[in-house]
Amino acid sequence: MWLLIGVVILLAAAYVIYQTQQTKQRAVREFDDAAAEARQMIERLAGQLYHLPDSNEAAKQALADASERHIAAGSQIAQARTPAQARLAKQTAIEGMYYIRAARSALGMDPGPAVPALDGQDTAGKVTEKRVVEYEGREVAASPTPSAETPNYYPGGRVAGRPVPAGWYSEPWWRPALIGGAWGLGSALLFSSLFSGMSGVGYDVQGFESGYGAGYQDALDAAAADQGYDSGDQSGYDAGDQGGYDSGGGFDGGGFDGGFGGGGFDGGGFDGGGFDGGF
Repeated sequence: MWLLIGVVILLAAAYVIYQTQQTKQRAVREFDDAAAEARQMIERLAGQLYHLPDSNEAAKQALADASERHIAAGSQIAQARTPAQARLAKQTAIEGMYYIRAARSALGMDPGPAVPALDGQDTAGKVTEKRVVEYEGREVAASPTPSAETPNYYPGGRVAGRPVPAGWYSEPWWRPALIGGAWGLGSALLFSSLFSGMSGVGYDVQGFESGYGAGYQDALDAAAADQGYDSGDQSGYDAGDQGGYDSGGGFDGGGFDGGFGGGGFDGGGFDGGGFDGGF
């Protein structure tokens, strides 16, 4: 009897050890695969980065932004210890590739092969017409194409909880929100003036500003749960920058700041967030 009990205990212990080892091996394989994908994208970005001229202001600025993303992605993958961290490094490198495509367009070249979509990019939409608005005593312009007046590109995505459409702008007016993780009091007026009624922005700008439509926030919460971080940061990036780096291109602690704070709906975006129920 006791011999049988001892055998059962040994078998159970062996099974637990086996399952534990299998789980660890799967985790290692998943991390290795994610890290390999990230390094591949980082290498792809590096290969493009140093083979383009900066013969005009728009291309120069786009290449500078791509270089920041390259530095950040390299730092992120060097410090990555989990598959989620490796995937964030890949996202940063992908963002850099969008800046490469922007630089090529500014140089009159074919933008090159398509790259994977960024988190929140499709939701944010894109600039489809040129607009110039007055904001705090200066003119702010948005355009679907680069020019001397609109040399600052953004690939589209969420900044501190607010979707910023892809396009070319006269200035990086979203940068303070990237750095601080929250929008200024007057930014809603700028956002409304630039994007209300624009065909490429497929959501109700006014409704979003007013906090209407809890469906969008619910959808973000569900998506965030799938990605393994909370809805306080839907972008998955650090508050220092959308790509897990600060405004000077430096990396902030491996791209993790608690729940990757600052890139999402943290109270700084449009008074509670939410599109007009259409997400």
